[in-house]
Amino acid sequence: MAQVKFFSGQQFPLEMHKVRIIQKLNLLPIEERLEAIQGAGYNTFLLQNQDVFLDMLTDSGVNAMSQEQQAAMFRADDAYAGSATYTRLHNKLVEIFGMEYFLPAHQGRAAENILSRSLIRPDTFIPMNYHFTTTKQHIVVNGGTVLELIAPEGLEVESEHPFKGNFDVPALRQLIADEGAEKISFVRMEAGTNLIGGQPFSLDNLEEVSAVCREHGIPLVLDASLLADNLYFMKVREERCRDMSIAEITRAMADASDIVYFSARKLGFGRGGGICIREESLYKQMRGLVPMFEGFLTYGGMSVREMEAITVGLDETLDFDMINQGPQFIEYMVRELAKRGVPVITPPGGLGAHVNAMKFLEHVPQQQYPAGALASAIFLASGVRGMERGTMSEQRDPDGVEPLADMELVRLALPRRVFTLSQVNYAVDRIDWLYQRRDLIGGMRWVEEPEILRFFYGRLEPVTDWPTRLMEEFRKDFGDSL
Repeated sequence: MAQVKFFSGQQFPLEMHKVRIIQKLNLLPIEERLEAIQGAGYNTFLLQNQDVFLDMLTDSGVNAMSQEQQAAMFRADDAYAGSATYTRLHNKLVEIFGMEYFLPAHQGRAAENILSRSLIRPDTFIPMNYHFTTTKQHIVVNGGTVLELIAPEGLEVESEHPFKGNFDVPALRQLIADEGAEKISFVRMEAGTNLIGGQPFSLDNLEEVSAVCREHGIPLVLDASLLADNLYFMKVREERCRDMSIAEITRAMADASDIVYFSARKLGFGRGGGICIREESLYKQMRGLVPMFEGFLTYGGMSVREMEAITVGLDETLDFDMINQGPQFIEYMVRELAKRGVPVITPPGGLGAHVNAMKFLEHVPQQQYPAGALASAIFLASGVRGMERGTMSEQRDPDGVEPLADMELVRLALPRRVFTLSQVNYAVDRIDWLYQRRDLIGGMRWVEEPEILRFFYGRLEPVTDWPTRLMEEFRKDFGDSL
């Protein structure tokens, strides 16, 4: 991507690649969109992709591959054990992160399973800059307690603070003083805090956390799934990183960490995952779980073709021109929505544009899941599938009490190298229309509420007939248009 000033005076991101493979999209009439969201129990996860126009649910496993990645897949070595494909991936990870040991896994949450089973001691704390849904679940079922130690500015919805994902280092020191280092199984840093708008942390902050951890002998685990976006923000927002290459910033992050794990469905533009480990003792502690849950140590449940693609994708992650499209497209979308008065998380982060449903639907009580309702309304108005990131994404306490999320967001993910600017502009236009008619949107209630990770497959219903009224208003304004 490049920022080019146009003669007209406008400024918007310019793609530094061309499209060579396309996939046909389908934009249903609004009546059929209503039927689709009803059939999905008003849960965008349960929509059929054939009913979706622009899929902004996630960036996981849906990023576009380069021609070099697709070519690399043809040289995959199918050997069950000792595959040359594994060796190439392992060597690339050692080159990038400087950690000698690597355990493959089929995706990021599989890596979390191995880490949690290996490292968590019962009744201990796992402090982090912010949790992710599957991370928290793995920690809880293994007897740990998640502590959110994000710096205070991280929960400010609208600001221009460049690193809202920073860890609260004084709070970490206080925790150690109060509870003792032995009560902390490990500290986790998430590169790009997913649930609060894809907000990055700074390299300085990571190194401060690392210094505290090493002072007290506590392992520091880096979730590098959204590493590419965090690298971009360090490069453009942090003074000390401006003269560093992306490879140098990456190595500095790894040098501050004891373990780096990732979902290659995000990092590397492929489908897979793994754990990079500095110390042999930690590697041996974890490796027995790979053949137990994933596959043999040289494929870990991944396709060797995907492993070849990931190896190339990791190289592409070190290319600034390859990793800047996502953040620049997101910034464009966020700024365009903000111009129209739509409440969004600022500054623009990684992963996607995040609409502030709490402010968008101020009249909907948080107990009626405003972010879930807004995600359904956006699909109804546009055919765009986003994801609820709010109270629905939490789960009830053992006593049945429902904790309310810090934020109610609808995440509109922008997978890397997938959408065009005209498609982003279409989504902005329909969300703008929806915001002008936001009073029509009502709340939701559960029809089927699973106990674990309910947002993935639970079903809801509207508390009133607001979807029908919204459809009728759409027809008044757009006629027969889709």
